[in-house]
Amino acid sequence: MRGRPELLWPLFGSLTRIKGIGPKTARALEQAGLDRPRELLFALPQGGVDRRLRASIQEVPLPATLTVAVRVDRHRPPAAKGRPHVVTVSDAQTSFQIIFFHAPADWPARALPLGSRRVVSGKVELFDGLGRMAHPDHILPEDEADQIPVFEPVYPLMGGVTQKTMGKAARAALALAPELPEWIDPGLLARESFPSWREALARAHAPDDAIALSPDDPARKRLAYDELLAHQITLALARATARRARGRETRGDGRLRERVLRALPYTPTGAQLRAVAEIEADLAAPRRMNRLLQGDVGAGKTLVALLALLVAVEAGGQGALMAPTGILAQQHLEGLRPLAEAAGVTVELLTGRDKGAERAAKLAALAEGRIDILVGTHALFQKDVTFRDLRLAVVDEQHRFGVAQRMELGAKGETADVLVMTATPIPRSLALAQYGDMDLSALDEKPPGRKPVTTVLASTERLDEIVARLRAAIAEGRQAYWVCPLVEESEVSDLTAAEERFRQLRAVLGGKVGLVHGRLPPGEKDAAMQAFVEGRTALLVATTVIEVGVNVPNASIMVIERAETFGLAQLHQLRGRVGRGTAQSTCVLLYESPLGETARRRLTLLRETEDGFRIAEEDLAIRGAGDVIGTAQSGLPRFRIADLERQAGLMQVAQSDARKLLADDPRLESPRGRAARLLLWLMEQDKAIRLIGVG
Repeated sequence: MRGRPELLWPLFGSLTRIKGIGPKTARALEQAGLDRPRELLFALPQGGVDRRLRASIQEVPLPATLTVAVRVDRHRPPAAKGRPHVVTVSDAQTSFQIIFFHAPADWPARALPLGSRRVVSGKVELFDGLGRMAHPDHILPEDEADQIPVFEPVYPLMGGVTQKTMGKAARAALALAPELPEWIDPGLLARESFPSWREALARAHAPDDAIALSPDDPARKRLAYDELLAHQITLALARATARRARGRETRGDGRLRERVLRALPYTPTGAQLRAVAEIEADLAAPRRMNRLLQGDVGAGKTLVALLALLVAVEAGGQGALMAPTGILAQQHLEGLRPLAEAAGVTVELLTGRDKGAERAAKLAALAEGRIDILVGTHALFQKDVTFRDLRLAVVDEQHRFGVAQRMELGAKGETADVLVMTATPIPRSLALAQYGDMDLSALDEKPPGRKPVTTVLASTERLDEIVARLRAAIAEGRQAYWVCPLVEESEVSDLTAAEERFRQLRAVLGGKVGLVHGRLPPGEKDAAMQAFVEGRTALLVATTVIEVGVNVPNASIMVIERAETFGLAQLHQLRGRVGRGTAQSTCVLLYESPLGETARRRLTLLRETEDGFRIAEEDLAIRGAGDVIGTAQSGLPRFRIADLERQAGLMQVAQSDARKLLADDPRLESPRGRAARLLLWLMEQDKAIRLIGVG
């Protein structure tokens, strides 16, 4: 497994080795990112031009691209510099003009000799009632007309590459593509009528019609599936390697969980109980847990986390819950403590603020096992933090922590299990692409007693009216958030906008207005948040730093300015900051008119539903995968052919197929397994290949 198999060498060689590609063309293709035959194979046409031979240009409404046989009737060379050379021709029903600008003087007469018959193909437009074709794409003698493709593929172009160059280069790369053994499950191959890999490439580069360009065409669908399968085999190998990591069997007797459930003023939802059962089964297994708990805003993740942590405590061990900020850690502590006390369990908080003797006392208690559950920030990673017996680490808000930090926390307990929680509902296809190596539990029911938030759309022209209503609500003792828009992509201008709005609102509403933004030093940010949590400020003006986590039950109004500039998932997260108390809550989406079609669709959906999973699916359909998670830190693979938005079902098939393949053949040594290795090399999943080596 050391190097790439010889069978694939031609696809990874230099472009200049391809027949018909000289150094100049190779340079242009390389600048467009197509630096090897493999890249050319996967750069599929995005459109096509119908070049069927027609009897006359009158057969189709103009303008249109047409192919017709003509007789050359007349030449009119340019009357003056800058004027075109005009050739009058006749097809079976009418005459029209072919024009050339800046052509070498003798060229039109050579290409279209007077009195000859030719087949021409190009775009025809009406000009003063007369058909005109400027610079035909093809001019051929009638007996060579079959050289014009009936349906000509159109490639997405970059740099100085022309369609002609691209088509020629793709055909030349195809000639190098070897026949490869089949890595797709035979049943799936038959069910989907997939062609072989090489046949699929040939068909995708030479579509017969517009239907063949659709993602559902069997050839394209097969190539998309190959990409998804390679990705899912990589994740399944990573998962299998993680599962081989020795874990510890942690089994609780249920006594502490029983006390907590008795103390609850409500019955947990079916989704909560299901998630707890899945986690409990993972903890009892002899391998390391690697589970993602997805729960919408207010779906009750904290209770699930506590019940999971109590399994560790019942088994005589300890648990840790880690949050991205000090304020969130504090809130987790406040949420857990009353329930933990009902169970007789000790919960403590450790953040960067703990200093000196107080910190030393906590660390000693932790090392001696007198603290059952430790809540904290990444202060939990520090070298001097030692647990007597850490069995379970729960990490809140996945996207704030990398895999490396998850593992570091896991390493605090030699074989501690890790549960990751996220409040961002992620569409199933993205969750599979991004967290396919993890097992997934989703909390898709709302606990009883949470009141829906009324969502209103209002144009910024009604700003004064909104501020007047805010003033009345604050006078009644209510609290509110005012989220400022994202101005371009610059933090500085975001900040200016927030400070400006803060000054204006303070002038109207007086001193009970606070301000918090991403550039405040952590201490000041915490202090501003704390003042709002304790009710010393009634209105908090903020950039999106409040998106994650803060829990202020008294806050019942959320104003989001220029709501059309935010993504759906982000708006949903922000709205989730209100509706946590007993008062009826409102979210006002302030927009700048006129609203574009997409923005209107987004904001209307938000007014209609509070279902985070439905919103996430819709967000994916509107914005695309990279934007939903934010491509920069998404960790999402970049697919050349597969479309995550439209082929979510295919991703699911690829995941179960990859897991089954590895369950049956962990070292990929069967004929299909060896073919799958070739696929991994072809898709440059070298990481996966190393994992097989490890296995």
